[in-house]
Amino acid sequence: MAIAEDLGKKVSIISIAVSGGLAISKLIVGWLAGSTSVVADGFESAGDVVASAFILLGLHIAARPPDDNHPYGHGRFETLTGLGVGIALAVIGGLISWHALQNVGAVHEPPGSYAIWPLIASVVLKATLSTYKFRVGRRIGSSAIVADAWNDTVDILSGTVALIAVGLTLYDPSRFLAADHYGGAAVGLIVIVLGLQVVRETSLTLMDTMPDDIRMAEIRASAKSVRGALDVEKCYARKTGLRYHVDLHLEVDPDLS
Repeated sequence: MAIAEDLGKKVSIISIAVSGGLAISKLIVGWLAGSTSVVADGFESAGDVVASAFILLGLHIAARPPDDNHPYGHGRFETLTGLGVGIALAVIGGLISWHALQNVGAVHEPPGSYAIWPLIASVVLKATLSTYKFRVGRRIGSSAIVADAWNDTVDILSGTVALIAVGLTLYDPSRFLAADHYGGAAVGLIVIVLGLQVVRETSLTLMDTMPDDIRMAEIRASAKSVRGALDVEKCYARKTGLRYHVDLHLEVDPDLS
């Protein structure tokens, strides 16, 4: 379990470094180029840095051993971190959309063509990062890292939307000048949808929703493999951070002492 927690922390640190670099480049290039879509995507990347930092904190606290006040350990804090990431994403998405639509009807110069390069870099890097996070998150059973992987997946979509919006504006500024603003608003809406999805999934975990049938079958098979165990009657499980707590009734030979 310690290896899993260390791997989760490593993923979060890598995510902070990548998202931080992308946020800075998109905010600076978007501002210099005069692109609302790129600036909006830069704020979204800045939100990723905050989200990954919270996940790193959550994994650190979740790794603490059980104590008198927390006999089941501190694993729920990792799930709470995922919930916080979802709420933060929804709020950030709303702010991005609001900001992007402020000057939608204004007449101004089209953005510089170099605004597309940080968006292209973002799509490529986030595709790599999301694949890595999904693999690690599912391997160690981390709701927070999987939530962050979905966040990166949406970054790919939002970056693509921003790239299309900027491309339309550059292609024909007289007809599509407002596309850059609408692209920024679309980025915000995508982030809102993702945030609400993460909130839903982490809330189900906090409500002690049973694991899927495949996981429950693995738990029953593991219990029945113990020498002397005849069958498993009742079996309940709940996820707390990176671990599962299981309550079950095990049937054994009634003549055992």
